[in-house]
Amino acid sequence: MNTTITQNLLENVETNLKPKAIRLTGKVSKYDGNLLECDGFPANIGAICEVETDLGTMEKAEIVGFNDGNNCLSLFQSGAQIKSGSRVSLLDDGYSIPVGTNLLGRVIDALGKPLDGDPNPLLRDTWPLNGVQLNPLLRNPVSKPLDVGIRGINGLLTVGQGQRIGIIAGSGVGKSVLLGMMSKNTNADIIVVALIGERGREVGKFVNDILTSEAKTRTVVVAVPADRSPLLRIRGANRATAIAEFFRDCGKNVLLIMDSLTRVAHARREIGLALGEQPTAKGYPPSVVSLIPKLVERSGTGIGSQGSVTAFYTVLADGDDTNDPVVDTARAILDGHILLSREQTQLGIYPALDIPNSVSRVMTEITSVAHQEAANKFRRLVSLYMENRDLILMGGYSVGQDPELDEAVNLWPNLVSYLRQEQNVKSELKSSTVDLEKVINGDSNAI
Repeated sequence: MNTTITQNLLENVETNLKPKAIRLTGKVSKYDGNLLECDGFPANIGAICEVETDLGTMEKAEIVGFNDGNNCLSLFQSGAQIKSGSRVSLLDDGYSIPVGTNLLGRVIDALGKPLDGDPNPLLRDTWPLNGVQLNPLLRNPVSKPLDVGIRGINGLLTVGQGQRIGIIAGSGVGKSVLLGMMSKNTNADIIVVALIGERGREVGKFVNDILTSEAKTRTVVVAVPADRSPLLRIRGANRATAIAEFFRDCGKNVLLIMDSLTRVAHARREIGLALGEQPTAKGYPPSVVSLIPKLVERSGTGIGSQGSVTAFYTVLADGDDTNDPVVDTARAILDGHILLSREQTQLGIYPALDIPNSVSRVMTEITSVAHQEAANKFRRLVSLYMENRDLILMGGYSVGQDPELDEAVNLWPNLVSYLRQEQNVKSELKSSTVDLEKVINGDSNAI
């Protein structure tokens, strides 16, 4: 056979065997609000793309689904000037995020961009945005208490390292103040705060309070205010959790504070309804119910020499309704919950901890029997007094009718003093336990 012909045949075979270049761009074919469709170039759900606008600028969008071979995207910024035929290009697969110790003391957004005015932090490590699943049978047990610096929680609802707990509250009962106290007073190695869907003013105030304290050098804040897109709110929650996971993998004991889990659920509801999901319980589509366990289960204890992620998730009880679907789902998956009482707020008791209706499911595993007995007695006396408060105030109760109620009435001022704590005061775990036993034993000088 002719040598030239043979060479041409071989070149043709090699050309056919070479992988063809994959087209990673497309054009907008449909645009409706924040949702758009483009040609179906290869990309996974969660990938980040750039969309060209009429002004020549590029807007970011995330792939949220597929429809008849097209990619469905949701824009991060609403109101962009985009028309049919606008160019769409793949920017990032959205799988990993940069992480590292240079994040400490910084405030970033859902995409990792700094909000504090300083340059981008130099980060050499990466971590999956959606986390790494751990074998539940290999996870370390929750065996040590975590000092959160709040007397009522340390003594009556002791939290363990690696525990996941919800703070359930309506609006205006001191939720943000409680979180700020925890952030400044805890003895955790690393503090990761996720401010998701909150008012811009609240975000600024919270950040300024935290980052002017000693805790600044061990704190990372991920802030996504309420005016950002639902995709950014969800991404912000995942980014904060991923950062906490990274530090846990480094052997650190991390405190993750997410305010609020409800806003993350609302963001998922917006996306689900826009994609055509059918609403079920009180307007929430099924994807919301599946999102909460996926997010919550990423925190907790690590494996072997890894550290732990102790997580506090605030859950908004709209209209003080504690039977809301998000509240129910969170309460079922978490390792306990702290209910904040509007009634105690009206009595001027801050933090407004509703002790009888709150529970820490790991407290019995990390505290002594004497501590547990004192906490149970305190809970019982508070419950008894609150049930009979109206009767007592009206003068309908006479001393001597019920010895335990008599004790609750006599100790009530000390019980209130124990629960009440100023914002700038720190109460360590050991002193909280000692003060609790003094209060139960009737020591008037306990607090």
